Amino acid sequence: MDLLVKVFTEYEERLRRCDYVLRFSYGRRMLRDDSGPNRYFLMYLFSEQSLAIEFLKDIGLLQSKMQCNTCGRDMTWSADPNISEGFRWQCQKRVAGVRCNQSASIELGSWFQQRKFCLITCDIVRRESALHIQSKYCPSARTVADWGMFCRETMLVFLEGCSVKIGGPNKTVEIDGSKFGRQKYHRGHLVKGQWVFGGVERESGETFLVPVPDRTDTLMTIIRDWLEPGTTVISDSWAAYRDLGSQG
Repeated sequence: MDLLVKVFTEYEERLRRCDYVLRFSYGRRMLRDDSGPNRYFLMYLFSEQSLAIEFLKDIGLLQSKMQCNTCGRDMTWSADPNISEGFRWQCQKRVAGVRCNQSASIELGSWFQQRKFCLITCDIVRRESALHIQSKYCPSARTVADWGMFCRETMLVFLEGCSVKIGGPNKTVEIDGSKFGRQKYHRGHLVKGQWVFGGVERESGETFLVPVPDRTDTLMTIIRDWLEPGTTVISDSWAAYRDLGSQG
């Protein structure tokens, strides 16, 4: 933490010397009371690409060293205006009088190398179609399908862990069940999976999710265990509304 504070302080001083940074009055700083960066710091820092990239390297989000896969020598940063990052790792060493000239992205080996999967995850959560995701990011159909299944399984685990009893008088809960299965490795079809039943309270957005052995003779048990008396239930499984108040 002390090292980060030192880096933040150094870059605040560097930013204040930049011509494009407005001169602050009344002692306003670009760091918070805990010495972390505030929005002014980040706004001005990322207005200058080369300074921002250097900052990311200094705080460890980008690699500070890179070895060439061809000759094993240390590579150096080289400006490249033809790419969005503006820089690349470049090997300038000569082997037997011939320059190696291998290059690599400055994002190699960093979290930013995986940013495409963050964008794909965002589109999956937003329920974009697989064809749309493929056209934007060019992954294979299998990659999109496998990652989508992983995201759904992760959300199921999270929801199951934070499920609460919901509903009550003047509350409406939508409930439904579905079967989730894993894609068989290198196959296109789903293997036998797990039935789950869940509900969402319209008024608050609170949810419950519970695994069940099958769809038969389980709905009333789930309702009694997870919904408060007096709840108005909407369920495609029943294709009707039902008021639980009469059930006590």
